[in-house]
Amino acid sequence: MGMLCAVSFNRYGRLYYLDPGDLRPQVGDRVLVPTDEGPEVAECVWAAGWVEEDTAGFPRLVGIAGEPELRRDELLRRAKAEAKVATKRLIRDHDLPMKIVGVDHLLATSDASARTTIYFTAPHRVDFRSLVRDLGATLRHRVELRQLSARDSARVQGGIGSCGRDLCCATFLTDFEPVSIRMAKEQDLPLNPMRISGACGRLMCCLKYEHPLYADGGDYPAAGQRVETPDGSAKVVSRHPPSGTVTVRQVSDGSTKRCGLSEVCGSRRAYESRPAGADTPA
Repeated sequence: MGMLCAVSFNRYGRLYYLDPGDLRPQVGDRVLVPTDEGPEVAECVWAAGWVEEDTAGFPRLVGIAGEPELRRDELLRRAKAEAKVATKRLIRDHDLPMKIVGVDHLLATSDASARTTIYFTAPHRVDFRSLVRDLGATLRHRVELRQLSARDSARVQGGIGSCGRDLCCATFLTDFEPVSIRMAKEQDLPLNPMRISGACGRLMCCLKYEHPLYADGGDYPAAGQRVETPDGSAKVVSRHPPSGTVTVRQVSDGSTKRCGLSEVCGSRRAYESRPAGADTPA
């Protein structure tokens, strides 16, 4: 058991969980977060609180941001904005099919010069060598361009999913796991691309969440299978492993209802074990 707080480098951006140590930051406080490039300023979006998990492996806050750190952060944000504007203008001048999705900037220090990294998406590989030269001459420091995939682009930009919540990839997902159309089929989901695609245009990552329940199958009858319910013979329409129920359509009147798995499984086993040639329930 320990304490954790959550911070974000951008409003509505991905959340990072850290051990506050002796600090007790409140929502809205600007704090210093350890990164590979040194401490960076972030905003606390979840005040420090006790959690049941072991917090030994979480990084620890460096401290509360002071005036020097806030001024440096303001310079950093201004440099990113200037680089983004200049890049968009030069992309139009070069007539390149590119879309800027993110900008990173490192301020000049005594040990290294300033560097800007531009992240972009494009429908195919782009020859941007002349663009890099012009950007370097305009910004007067080293510039790198990196092309992102559709999923990485959604992670960087963020947004709202069809569920009404922030995108999983932009909040808590750290790695992209393979997602296939078979997962949608096994969960009896409509195979309409508009219904099962995320903001990136690829299959939604959340198809992976409940898939093990459906893939395991267990004692769930398949769709279209005949079962016996307390109200008589019925056919399975769909199954719902998370709630332990199935939807059936009564043979007698065509009505549909949800039944608990225990209500149909026992009768299903008895039905399947009937001798060959036995009468089929009406």
